[in-house]
Order: sequence, then C-alpha cells, then structure tokens
Amino acid sequence: MGEVTTHTDNAKMVKRVIDMRSDTVTKPTEAMRIAMSNAEVDDDVLGYDPTALHLESEMATIMGKEAGLFVPSGTMGNLISVLVHCDVRGSEVILGDMSHIHILENGGISTIGGVHPRTVKNNKDGTMDLGLIEAAIRDPNGELFYPQTRLICIENSHANSGGRCVSVEYTDQVGELARKHGLKFHIDGARIFNAATALGVPVDRLVQAADSVSVCLSKGLGAPVGTMIVGSKSFISKAKILRKTLGGGMRQIGILCAAALVAVQDNVKKLEEDHKNAKLLADGLNQIAGLKVELSSVETNIIFVRVCENSNTTAPKLAKNLEENGILVMLDNTYRFRIVTHHQITTSDVEHTLSCIRQALTGE
Repeated sequence: MGEVTTHTDNAKMVKRVIDMRSDTVTKPTEAMRIAMSNAEVDDDVLGYDPTALHLESEMATIMGKEAGLFVPSGTMGNLISVLVHCDVRGSEVILGDMSHIHILENGGISTIGGVHPRTVKNNKDGTMDLGLIEAAIRDPNGELFYPQTRLICIENSHANSGGRCVSVEYTDQVGELARKHGLKFHIDGARIFNAATALGVPVDRLVQAADSVSVCLSKGLGAPVGTMIVGSKSFISKAKILRKTLGGGMRQIGILCAAALVAVQDNVKKLEEDHKNAKLLADGLNQIAGLKVELSSVETNIIFVRVCENSNTTAPKLAKNLEENGILVMLDNTYRFRIVTHHQITTSDVEHTLSCIRQALTGE
C-alpha cells in the first residue's frame, strides 16, 4: 500500500496514502476480485446460494459451532444474536460499559429489541470482574420488579481497551458462570482472529464456551463486506428470521461471500505481521517527545496514542498535519488518536509514518 506513481500526462506525483483509520479501510485484493467475478450464485433468501452456504459451513467448522449465517455488518450480527437469546421484550443483557455493543451500535438492542443493558465496568484489559458479573444477575424471583437476566456478552479482542485479548481461561469462566445461572453467552468477536493469533490459541478453543459468536470479515480479514454469526442450528434458524425482519435478507450474496472465503483463506495468517507492525509503530511513537503509548496494551493491531498536554500540539492538529502528508488516523479526543494496522500496511509505511510524525513534532 502507499506506492508512489506518476501521471505521465501532467507529470504530477500522486500522493502516497497510508490509511490507518481502521482495519475496515482495506481494499479487496486481486484474488478477491477474481473470486467475486467467478462466484457461483443463487437466491440466498430462499437458501440456495452455493457460495454463501460454503462460507457459512466453513466458518461454523472453523469456529467449532453447528451452523453459521452471513449478515451485512457486525452491528446487525450482534443485534440479531442478542435478540435471539433475549426473545422476551424487557429481558436484560449483562455487558461491559466500554463494549462496542453498548457504546457504538446505536442502542439497537434497546430501541429495536426492547432489551435492557446492564453494564459492568470494563477493566483495562477488556475483562469484567467475575464477581461483578455475578452480582449483576437479577434475582429470578424478582420478576415483578426487575428485568430478567438472560444473556452475558463479552468482546474479544476489546477495541476500546486498545485491542486487548481476553484469555481462554477467562472466557471459560464466564461460560461456566452463565451456565450456572441458566444464561446464554455471546462473544462479540469482531476481531476474534486477532485475539486467537496474539494468544497463540486455536480460534475454536477460544470461543468454545460461547453459545454464539459474531465474527467480522471486513476488519483484519480484509473482506469488503460482511460478518458471520455462528452457533447452534436452532440459534441460526431463529437468526435467519431476524435477519429478514431487519432487512438483511439479500439475494445473490455469493459475490460477497466469495471475497470473504478468500479473506479467511489468505489473510488470517497475515494477522501476526499486522501485530508486529503495530508493536513496531507503538515503540517508535513512544520514543517521540510529546507522545505517549501504553506499550503493554498493544497486543494486536490497535494503538491509542496520547498527545501530552505540555506538547506544542493537539491530536486534531497533528492529525491534520499527517493528513496533509497522506497519513490518515482516527481522532478520539483533543489529546488522543487511534492507529490501526492491517494487511495493506507495510513496514515501510510504518517507518514513513514515524518519520512524518517526528518531523511534525520535532522538525527532525
């Protein structure tokens, strides 16, 4: 990514662009475009698209679950999963106060599903204290007064904690807690392959305790569109009805699923390199006066960078300067911005980014 080319007709140089706003900005690879062009398709709403069926079966097997369903987005995948498990309006889900479902999905579980969120404080590593989770479970005999707890959700890797990974041991403990109280357990696994790669654990083992998992195909895996939700056959049967209700029933989606199959086959193995580039970038940033990165938090491909208040700039000013040099980052607040590496970011891109930031802050 970021190759410099020249327009011969006007001799103007095209600016090098290094886009690290998110891992959602990846472009389809040539292999994906070929697969999309050649995809065998049919009507998926009627259940006959062969490429969609192949992807759903493949992903269910990879995740160690009975069945899978392709949906347009991670937000829809999480919404459907919560609504399947909380099928009585006024039910309650326990989830982290910094979770993606709670903060960044438009409150859909409440506004659309009538599901009440009960938040538990997320620790710096993305976990929630098990004791606090258990304390948040409602007394089943208090149904005259309380919403009934039906579901526990965790997120792995945890985006707002900087891409921190939730361990197998912790995940198993949450699963045991859910079973003890007769609850369901959902994992928002938008970047679950990043977590599995960083932890060195097979992804099916990492989600073994969960009743359902959502897996984003268009983040680190680099597909242009889509999320998979996986779970039991009965869970997916109910999920398919809800997908149609929410307007997510599509027709010849094999074109999209073909690209996702290439993403799974080609790009999971590239995640380790993404993580290495993130650590290289984080270490370099932390050595630049005026910037601070909590290096221990950089476990996967997400970096939160703090601009020190005694610096001669702010995050918006620095981001604007970087954009003028073709480097795109995501603003968080006045003194913090986010950088995310992905398979179309090279070591050369990392080195160029560090050079531009040093120039902006120190003039060197």
